[in-house]
Amino acid sequence: MSEPQRRGPIPGGPPAARMMMAGGPPEKLEDFKGSTKRLLGLLKPQRVFVAGALAFGAVGVFLSVLGPYLLGHATDVIFEGVIGKMLGQNLPPGVTREQAIEQLRATGQNAQADLLSGVDAVPGRGIDFDRLAEVLMWVAIIYVFAWVFGVLQGRLTTRAVQAAVYDLRQQVEEKLARLPLSYFDKQPRGEVLSRATNDTDNIAQTLQQTFAQLVTALLTIVGVLGMMFWISPLLALIALVTVPVSIWLTTVIGKRSQPQFVAQWKTTGQLNGHIEEMFTGHTLVKVFGRQDEAASVFGGHNDKLYASSFRAQFISGLIQPAMMFISNFNYVLVAVIGGLRVASGTLTLGEVQAFIQYSRQFSQPLTQVASMANLVQSGVASAERVFALLDADEQSPEPAPVALDGVRGRIAFEDVSFRYLPDKPLIENLSLTVEPGQTVAIVGPTGAGKTTLVNLLMRFYDVTGGRITLDGVDIATMPREQLREQIGMVLQDTWLFGGSIAENIGYGAASPSADLVRLAAEAAHVDGFVRMLPDGYDTKIDEEGSNVSAGQKQLITIARAFLAEPSILILDEATSSVDTRTEVLIQRAMATLRTGRTSFVIAHRLSTIRDADVILVMENGSIVEQGDHSSLLASGGAYARLYSAQFAQAVVEVD
Repeated sequence: MSEPQRRGPIPGGPPAARMMMAGGPPEKLEDFKGSTKRLLGLLKPQRVFVAGALAFGAVGVFLSVLGPYLLGHATDVIFEGVIGKMLGQNLPPGVTREQAIEQLRATGQNAQADLLSGVDAVPGRGIDFDRLAEVLMWVAIIYVFAWVFGVLQGRLTTRAVQAAVYDLRQQVEEKLARLPLSYFDKQPRGEVLSRATNDTDNIAQTLQQTFAQLVTALLTIVGVLGMMFWISPLLALIALVTVPVSIWLTTVIGKRSQPQFVAQWKTTGQLNGHIEEMFTGHTLVKVFGRQDEAASVFGGHNDKLYASSFRAQFISGLIQPAMMFISNFNYVLVAVIGGLRVASGTLTLGEVQAFIQYSRQFSQPLTQVASMANLVQSGVASAERVFALLDADEQSPEPAPVALDGVRGRIAFEDVSFRYLPDKPLIENLSLTVEPGQTVAIVGPTGAGKTTLVNLLMRFYDVTGGRITLDGVDIATMPREQLREQIGMVLQDTWLFGGSIAENIGYGAASPSADLVRLAAEAAHVDGFVRMLPDGYDTKIDEEGSNVSAGQKQLITIARAFLAEPSILILDEATSSVDTRTEVLIQRAMATLRTGRTSFVIAHRLSTIRDADVILVMENGSIVEQGDHSSLLASGGAYARLYSAQFAQAVVEVD
């Protein structure tokens, strides 16, 4: 089911944002071998724990493999006792085993003679229970130690895997911090979150469930195979006939299921992206009556996820029953030929019993390895998606910090050019100088480049031509963190995190005191409504800020910027969510705060820009007019047209 077409452009957004809304660029993740190698490389820093797990696993497997061989001796003790007692009933006392064999051959009972020749039975002597107890005691001791080493192996394996995934999560977190804003414009947030959470968790689960089992299974195969050749090379070769068939089946089925696992996790990311988008905008979805459409899109993604998950699990699930069939076939062959070898006296009954156990032990890890194919393929598919995130192009490297001796706030745009897409210029040869302490208002129609201008100043994007300087220093030569420490920014889209109102305001500074938080709140006119709340500044708000109004959220974010005391203020439609009277009060407070600070104000309301020192009118990425409010109105140009169309009524309301 295709996603219904969205209506209308994204106001003020870059072209990449429209790609984001369309679901982002297609992915093709097919490097299974390379991703598997890289996934195992995550365990390299944990080589000590991996080596310890391998050592404990090898000892544990050796002891487990030794157990059936000793049990075979116990079977021989019992069988020899039964045969010896039967011979004692049919032969005269004192007859030795060799004499009994000669008598059987003399009477033509060659089959019985061959069977007796392979058994260390003494005519007349029954089961040696002391010897049987000793063998069983050693078997018990061996299995106990095998269990202990298995536990130690599991502990070290868990330690290595969890440490590796911990490092991977750290890499993802650090990578997200280094990615440019353009990356997030091209990717739905739910898709990025899915890679950072769901796919990472799936990698942890895959490594945890497969690494220890895979190591144990491979060691068991080697150990069991050695014992099988020790007991009977012929039976071992017969058992090995089924191995190429097993490998061929696993390979064929694995190639068919791998693309389905890739599709499964890709569709999971798309579904999470849609859920995150619909949950964030659930109020608007209901307002515009789009519940059915949202449910329809969800159903489409859900159907795709069901189909890909079903195919992936069903196809990969065919491996285990196929392996079980081969294992049972191998068991029949070994049992029949082993029985014939016992009858001929070539092998003892205990040896055949041990070999049959080894045959089962040999088939079991093969089946186990094959059955883990679906987990491995699912994990590698997730690893490919996480590695694609880790390999994404990062923002340009950070230069060394620049010595700034008291930032004055002089901003200069010198022949600046910028484009989101290489073939579509947005800003061309823009020059502008803003003196310290000036308030610059930027107005213009949607898509004129107003927000892009401040994005370039913040270095969310780097210019494609020209340069921007702060007090004569090219900002491209400054670390982004050092630059942004000098700038306070309030966006139209408010962001609050789960915590108290005081904590949200205090986010603008490092460990601010309660008095500083209150002073910032008073300056932004937050203090008045906060004191009316039951818990005051300790009132908890959620991530969406649903327990405060839109205007109150905006005031809190403005107070946060005030507390930071930056040298440069950027206000991008910062008062769009407050009423006219509150906006006037905020403007008076901001007038005081802006003293000595360079300020950029993007707004449409007259009350926001009327008192600005310089008003820039932008159209199509260029400054078409600049001046103060009175001079621009008198010129009768683009600003006057905007004033007549948008601001005349606002003047009446404010005045």
